[in-house]
Amino acid sequence: MTKKRTIYNIAKELNLAPGTISKVINQTGNVSDLTRKRVLAYIKEVGYVPNNSARMLKSKRTYTVGIVFTEESDVGLEHSFFSSILQHFKTYVELQGYELSFIVKKLGQHELSYYEWCMNKRVDGVYIVVGNYNDKGLYELIDSSIPAVSTDMLVPGLHTVVSDNELGIKLIFDYIKEDLKLKNLAFISGPNSSKAFNERVDAYYKFIDEYELNNVAEVIYAESFGFTSGYNAVAKLLEVSKNRPELIMVASDDIALGVLKGLSDMNIKVPEDIQVVGFDDIAFAKHFTPSLTTIRQDRKLLGETAAKLLIELMNNPHETIEEIVKLPVELVIRESTQKK
Repeated sequence: MTKKRTIYNIAKELNLAPGTISKVINQTGNVSDLTRKRVLAYIKEVGYVPNNSARMLKSKRTYTVGIVFTEESDVGLEHSFFSSILQHFKTYVELQGYELSFIVKKLGQHELSYYEWCMNKRVDGVYIVVGNYNDKGLYELIDSSIPAVSTDMLVPGLHTVVSDNELGIKLIFDYIKEDLKLKNLAFISGPNSSKAFNERVDAYYKFIDEYELNNVAEVIYAESFGFTSGYNAVAKLLEVSKNRPELIMVASDDIALGVLKGLSDMNIKVPEDIQVVGFDDIAFAKHFTPSLTTIRQDRKLLGETAAKLLIELMNNPHETIEEIVKLPVELVIRESTQKK
C-alpha cells in the first residue's frame, strides 16, 4: 500500500524542515528561490496535492470564491471580453490558494437565491462578472455581509473595477478631430441596461458639445451584446439617418464586428465610405477584415485588480476601501479608420 504523502514525509525526502515545505506551499515566509523551485518541482513530480482542510479549520474560511454571471444578462462564458477577464481573475486567485465555485439560481431540482447558494457553499467572497440591474437577487447578495466585487455593475455598496469609459470616448474624439477631420458621426450602443454602455453614450453626447459637432445622428441601441445585434443595428442606423455618417462609434467590439459585416453586405466599404471604431479590443478585433480600430481595455489588469480587491476585502472586512477603481484605456488604430 502506497503511503499517503504529507508535508512531513516530503520534508524528510528532501532533507528539509516541514515548516519550509509549508512556507513554499502557502507562499508565506522567507524561502530561497533555489529551495522554493526545488520543492515545487518535487511536488509536481510526485503529484502531491496540498490538503487545505487544516488551513480552513484554523481560519474558519473555505478559501472559495463564488462566481456570478447573472442569468438575466444574456451574457455567458462565451462572451470574449468577460471570459478573458474571468480567466485572469481565476489565475490570480488560484495562485493565492483560492478555489472558484460558480453560483447559479438553479442546480438540478434545487432553486435558491444567489445569496442562499453562497451561504450554502460557504464562499468567502463573490465576484460578479456580469450583472443585470433588473436582477433583484443580486441586490440581496450585494447588501449582505459577503464581500463582493464586480467588473461590470456600479451599485452603492458594491466594490467595482472598471475601465475609464469617458476617457475612451475622449480618445476617439481627439483622434477624429486631430487626424481624421470628420464631422458626420453616429453611435451604436449596446442595451441601455448596461451602465458601461450608458457611460459611453453620456460621454459621446458630452464631447459632441465640447467639440461643437452638429452633424450627428441619434444613438442606436443594439438589442443585445453580440455580433447579430450589431449587424441589425447598423441596418437600422442607415435606414433612419438623414445623412450617411462618415464614422460610426460602436460601444463594444462584439457589436462592432457585426457592424462591419452589415456594412460589407450592403456594399459599403470600410474605411473608404464609412469608418468604424469599437471599444474593448477583444482578441478577434485585429484579425477581422478590415481589422478594427478600437479602445483597448486591459483585461488582464481588470481581472487581477478585481482579484486583489476581493482578497483585500476578505482579509480586512472592516477597512474602508475605495468602492470604484477606474483603470486607464488606450486607442489602438487599425484598418477600419484612415486619415482623409
